[in-house]
Amino acid sequence: MTPGRRSSTFTRLLRHGFTDPSDAERLLDGAELAPVRDDPVLLEALGATADPDLALHGLVRLLEAQPSPTARRELLDTLTAAKPLRDRLLGVLGASAALADHLARHAGDWQALVTYEPRDLHRGVEEFERGLAEATDPVSLRVAYRRCLLSIAARDVCGTIDVADTAAELADLATATLRAALSQARKAAPEDAAACRLAVIAMGKCGGHELNYVSDVDVIFVAEAADGADEDKALRSATKLASHMMRICSETTVEGSIWPVDANLRPEGRNGPLVRTLSSHLAYYQRWAKTWEFQALLKGRPVAGDAELGKAYADALRPLVWQAAERENFVADVQRMRRRVIENIPAAELDRQLKLGPGGLRDVEFAVQLLQLVHGRTDSALRSGTTLDALRALAAGGYVGREDAARLDEAYRFLRSMEHRIQLYRLRRTHLVPEAEADLRRLGRSLGLRTDPVAGLQREWKRHAGVVRRLHEKLFYRPLLDAVAQLAPGEVRLSAEAARERLVALGYADPAAALRHLEALASGVTRKAAIQRTLLPVLLGWFADSADPDAGLLNFRKVSDALGKTPWYLRLLRDEGAAAENLARVLSAGRLAPDLLMRAPEAVALLGDGDRGAGLEPRERGQLEQEVLAAVRRAENAAQGVTAARGVRRRELFRTAAADIVGSYGTETSPAEADQGALVDRVGAAVSDLTAATLAGTLRAVVREGWGDTLPTRFAIIAMGRFGGNELGYGSDADVLFVHEPQDGVAEQEAAAAANKVVAEMRRLLQLPSADPPLLIDAGLRPEGKSGPLVRTLKSYEAYYRRWSLVWESQALLRAEPVAGDADLGRRFTELIDPLRYPHAGLGEDAVREIRRLKARMESERLPRGADPKLHTKLGPGGLSDVEWTVQLLQLRHGAHEPRLRTTRTRAALAAARETGLLSAEDTAVLDEAWVLATRVRNAVMLVRGRAGDTFPTEPRELAAVGRYLGYGSGHAGDMLDAYRRTTRRARTVVEQQFYADGA
Repeated sequence: MTPGRRSSTFTRLLRHGFTDPSDAERLLDGAELAPVRDDPVLLEALGATADPDLALHGLVRLLEAQPSPTARRELLDTLTAAKPLRDRLLGVLGASAALADHLARHAGDWQALVTYEPRDLHRGVEEFERGLAEATDPVSLRVAYRRCLLSIAARDVCGTIDVADTAAELADLATATLRAALSQARKAAPEDAAACRLAVIAMGKCGGHELNYVSDVDVIFVAEAADGADEDKALRSATKLASHMMRICSETTVEGSIWPVDANLRPEGRNGPLVRTLSSHLAYYQRWAKTWEFQALLKGRPVAGDAELGKAYADALRPLVWQAAERENFVADVQRMRRRVIENIPAAELDRQLKLGPGGLRDVEFAVQLLQLVHGRTDSALRSGTTLDALRALAAGGYVGREDAARLDEAYRFLRSMEHRIQLYRLRRTHLVPEAEADLRRLGRSLGLRTDPVAGLQREWKRHAGVVRRLHEKLFYRPLLDAVAQLAPGEVRLSAEAARERLVALGYADPAAALRHLEALASGVTRKAAIQRTLLPVLLGWFADSADPDAGLLNFRKVSDALGKTPWYLRLLRDEGAAAENLARVLSAGRLAPDLLMRAPEAVALLGDGDRGAGLEPRERGQLEQEVLAAVRRAENAAQGVTAARGVRRRELFRTAAADIVGSYGTETSPAEADQGALVDRVGAAVSDLTAATLAGTLRAVVREGWGDTLPTRFAIIAMGRFGGNELGYGSDADVLFVHEPQDGVAEQEAAAAANKVVAEMRRLLQLPSADPPLLIDAGLRPEGKSGPLVRTLKSYEAYYRRWSLVWESQALLRAEPVAGDADLGRRFTELIDPLRYPHAGLGEDAVREIRRLKARMESERLPRGADPKLHTKLGPGGLSDVEWTVQLLQLRHGAHEPRLRTTRTRAALAAARETGLLSAEDTAVLDEAWVLATRVRNAVMLVRGRAGDTFPTEPRELAAVGRYLGYGSGHAGDMLDAYRRTTRRARTVVEQQFYADGA
């Protein structure tokens, strides 16, 4: 070849899409293509394929495989003269290396692509059965199957049939193949065939008439005895036939395999019998089947074997499918299964998953099936097993918006086309987008993206996946708004009954009220209503994920009514990713957080992540105290100052509760906090810091109003109990001691009067009725209890503890920590009590017995009548009291000699006991787990009910909400209670050994 011609050909090959022009030149100059080397039509046709290099290689191999020069000439003549054959053959060779291999092995099969008649455009089961008719064994069946597959692929890559037609034809070919395989199995075992009637029910994509090029073919087998035959024998015969049929399709031969036949969707899965009678199937689905099994049956249809039995199976089970939406927790079950699918995808594959990843094919299929099951009960037009047909029917009936359905249809078709072309290349079952540049280039070109196929493919894929991600859940919720909104003329809306059905399926107990709320929020032509219509479909999904969707929607309406005219509110929810989801979680998780928010709705800004929101991170005690004291300074009197302090407390309680709820529930972008102890510690520290800052501000306000800058006596507040341990819950009182010391030159009587007046005024102001929750001060742990004075001087404490102190008081002082007032006085009080709480000689046996006796008496006297002790978080076995008294006994005995035990915090003391060898690592973990769980339950009860409680709620919705907070899905409250009993039972065993055993 001359250099000039080489240069010209090289350029032409590059222009026609060849990536290896040198190799292409060599092949074009070879003997096989010599007769057509200069034919411009051939080069144009090769350049139009997905991979011209691959197509050229395949063509040369096909020509080499021809049995004679005459056959080779016939192929070349037909190729150059007949455009339909040229486009089909080269299109297949450029898209599928596997089918090129088949043609090289079966050199005459290219003839199957010559036919071009109208009926050839949409082949059905009968045509495919004719194409497989001559196959007499598994090997010839595979050859015939690929010949038929060749015709589907050829018309697919040429655009003669679209992706839906392709999927339907692949399902029809699978049907014909199952029939042929069953026929071969029956011929191989005529006695078994005579003994039974066997029907094959296609499931999954084959049943839905939307099969991939390479996919498991899901089936269920149903059999009955032939006339006069024994049923047991008939079932054994049917099982042999079914097993043989599966092997004929699945086993690898010299011609490879066809596809695996998967019968795991049958009752009991792989643990159940392969074949059942119709009555056995019916009994299982009526009694034992789970929600997902009815969802799978939606696509079931008889395809092979006894047609009458197959029809009887479909007729018997069809009504059960359309009753599935009436099952308890139906929507939650379906959504949970979808989440489980995503969670099981390896992290390295998530971004490449076409089928299972977020925005993938399964998202569309799940959403459509969910809507079918909800509304197909009353509308038979929705009962198609084919996703795109069902989506069209849903749009036509007003169950989804037409525009949403059209966009989802387009996205689904694109993603299915990608999936088809990926599988077609090697005829391998995969749903992963390839990573290699050459593979991406071929894939992009096969989808018509020719200018920059790799970048274009990535762009289109992400665009369509984004559409699916945004719409697949909105598909369920948006029509609820259209049902109550003003639609354009001609738009079909969801009927009132259909809207009610959908809300009930979502878990709404009062669908009529929910529709009224939606109408109030989304009706009208204002900008506010337009934004609400954008937000609500997503919010409704988050509400439905909670235990009380009704409360979530009602609370959202209340907040929106309160803030509707505030310009930043809806903008915050629309534009800041975290804010809307955080708000939905908070409003539907229980009563406490919404109640706090309703008292000052502007606190919703805390839920955002932008400039307006301070976020949900808890604030330091110093920052809180600084803000409270500044507010007190600005106030005109003590009452105003304490009102300001209580306002800060309410806002920060909301911040803490919201952060706790979001951390416990998780969000779409961030999973639930795995470390339950960290959640407990954050709440305990935040509420304790907030209480300390509130007391400091209240003290300053009262002193300033009554005495100006200086009180006649130094005054300190000592936190006790859970307050001192930095472990306060949402509903905890503030356990404290008050200590004072007269200023120099001030009479003790005057100082005592001032101190008592301060305490009385603080208690009064913190309990005044207002929009803010009260803070109750409890001084019951003071010397002499309720019989003793509220306030003592440091010297009085010293005298009392020296002469009269009891062992329970030493134990209570383990939690004492100064939190407000005179810091030096607080420090000296701590020095005074250290020898009492960490006695140098430890505890004598009499003291240990007294502690045990006190604990037993407390449990018997304080446990509420009728309460289940095993579920009482404070006094029950393995609960808070068990763990805390066990730890405190160790502190009293060993704290003097083990400085690490000198802490007011339970979990820190547990860790110190492990580090010092007083507890084993295993026992420490058991006690810590039980303490954390019991504390979480108490926090959950307060969040859910809005009032404190030490036992699990009995009302089902409240119990479910506690479970949701603790990480249990809908319908799993029983599992939660079992886990609590199990955890506390283990803790009680450790307590028996460490607290009650002699010599412990």
